Amino acid sequence: MPSRTASTPRVAVLADSDTRWKWGALTACRIQSDIQLDGFLLRGRATPTVRQLDEVGARADSLREIRGIDFVRKIDRAADGSGYDVVVLACVGGAVQAVLHGLARAWQGADRRPVVVTGYVGVVYEKLADGLLLRHGADVVLANSRHDADRFRAVYRGVGADDSSVVECALPFLGGESYNGEHDPYTVVFAAQPSVPDSRADRMYLLRRAVEHARKHPEREVLIKLRSKPGEHTTHIEELPYQKLAAKAPGGLPANCRLVYGNMGEVLDRTDLLVTVSSTAALESLHRGIPTAVLTDLGVREVLGNHHFLGSGCLASWDELDAGHRPEPDADWLARQGVASDGPYEKAFDAARDRVTELREADRLPPLAPYYTPRTAPGYLPGILARHGLDPRGEPLAGHTEAPEEAGGLRKIARETVREAARGAYRHGVQRVAPAIRRWGQL
Repeated sequence: MPSRTASTPRVAVLADSDTRWKWGALTACRIQSDIQLDGFLLRGRATPTVRQLDEVGARADSLREIRGIDFVRKIDRAADGSGYDVVVLACVGGAVQAVLHGLARAWQGADRRPVVVTGYVGVVYEKLADGLLLRHGADVVLANSRHDADRFRAVYRGVGADDSSVVECALPFLGGESYNGEHDPYTVVFAAQPSVPDSRADRMYLLRRAVEHARKHPEREVLIKLRSKPGEHTTHIEELPYQKLAAKAPGGLPANCRLVYGNMGEVLDRTDLLVTVSSTAALESLHRGIPTAVLTDLGVREVLGNHHFLGSGCLASWDELDAGHRPEPDADWLARQGVASDGPYEKAFDAARDRVTELREADRLPPLAPYYTPRTAPGYLPGILARHGLDPRGEPLAGHTEAPEEAGGLRKIARETVREAARGAYRHGVQRVAPAIRRWGQL
């Protein structure tokens, strides 16, 4: 296991999508200085493409794709002075829980081990208890705001679990230049989301309203900011990509309305009004002082996530925006959400940095102890672990042997071709076949 020295910290980040890789890599750089960062992309439906990784912009000293059980072996085998000091798990809750159990089993009786850190990529508006309990067992569970830290501790205390792992910080990708006035042309950005809303009618409605805003304000530029291209996946599955909906829009898109990709920070550099349903982009925008509107057109509902913005002062409808309304955010709400841009943000990571450093330098860390065990959740935990190739004790299931080393030449090309074909078939099923079956079922 890693030695506790003053040498350059080695950090491993395991991520299962482009947005979680962004959160994990940037978090690692925030909570430890001058690190060597090794990135691992969990093999699955949302493994990011090269284009997505380039768009995210978070760099690593090394980056490879891996299975969860092989990641556990990789971390466990780094048992000399060159081992990892910190492991950041930037994955969906079930994957985090599986890796925690796998590492707990692998590190039984070990004198030293890495510090394990996890958290959330953005706004936590659904499955609060479920997601948090699946992350319990890590040494540090990061909360992106004071609001989240209070909620996280309440959940852990509510089930009688240790809540000392919860540490308040902030989203690691907030930043950029503060908003200094209108651009030429005045630019409205609609930050689309892959899964919110999820119905064709609602998504067509939002697209139509953005297009109508562009037609009502020909002097403005309206950008529809998309997270991924058709065939790519991000944190959430997108069954109805806006690209395909836009191609069928009556009359097409006006000259001052277009679809855009790219790094959100770069898009915000030219934004005068950010419009969304509940995207984390709203927090990035608010941090920079950009006028931000969270849409109420489809209601304020938990399923949409816009209920998270109650009290923010940002709730508005397209009708109001068409008439020239510019929301004014509530300062107290911003402070509780960790997006204040007047100085405290730069110190928001001090507590997490101090905690991780303290744990790194400790003579011995206690064993990882997730709340979910075969005793506390005998009907839930085994299924979670089995999906990632582990039995209830955290050991590999029969048949989940270690993946062979990457072959070279034609064998490697063939393997990558088959893998991409399988992903393509899955995505086609999600985006085309599944919606069609649902429509047929409604006839």
